[in-house]
Amino acid sequence: MSKRIRLTIQYDGTKYLGWQRQPIGKTIAGTIEAVLEDITGENVTLIGSGRTDSGVHALRQIAAFSTSSNHSPDIFMRALNSSLPEDIKITAAAVVDSGFHPQYDAKSKTYFYIICNSEVLSPFFYRYCCHLKRPLDVVKMTDAAKCFIGKKDFKSFTASDTDIKTTEREIFSLNISLMEHVELLGTVIEGNYIKITITASGFLRHMVRNIAGTLVDAGYGKVDTLRVIEIINACDRTLAGKTMPAKGLFLENVFY
Repeated sequence: MSKRIRLTIQYDGTKYLGWQRQPIGKTIAGTIEAVLEDITGENVTLIGSGRTDSGVHALRQIAAFSTSSNHSPDIFMRALNSSLPEDIKITAAAVVDSGFHPQYDAKSKTYFYIICNSEVLSPFFYRYCCHLKRPLDVVKMTDAAKCFIGKKDFKSFTASDTDIKTTEREIFSLNISLMEHVELLGTVIEGNYIKITITASGFLRHMVRNIAGTLVDAGYGKVDTLRVIEIINACDRTLAGKTMPAKGLFLENVFY
């Protein structure tokens, strides 16, 4: 009898070509599917809550697969973690309703983007943030962030080659926080780190990174709040900020 297993997954996306399995190249889903097929002896399709791009990380990606295996969720979790590489780990596993769909059942998701805004970037964090040496005005970034709240057409902030039915999404919150240091295993690492946290009903391809790029423009005084509103309303990708590097982006949580 088939059952549905839900997985909670953490990964460092640095060495992977994104979430979705590709014909050529190493991906997060493809790596996990290969291990699941070894465990079950079945062809396994792993469905995630969303397709993170190449180089993007996740603290709590949700995925699910169906199997006829008698293994318990705990056995699946232990077997997966013993075979998966060190940069992909399963943090929870559970049996769920057979109709559970990680993407379509999600009510909202939270991503955050990290910028190191100091002269020197710690070698312990270079894989997980974008380094901008020139000081950013966090107050201007915060003012600009307010323009994005609500249900809007975010066509200006999606990848130019996106082919989807609608580019309307609802952003519930968008917060900018400044950290004057971070802690690593109880040790303080000096430096200014800016964290952009976005919770929305869903996200378009490159949406968070393009919004982050526009907020950086605001932080450098290149655009003000009126201009940000114009960019949103124009539905023109060429008017928004640049796509920020993938390495600073994390999928933080998925809510059901």
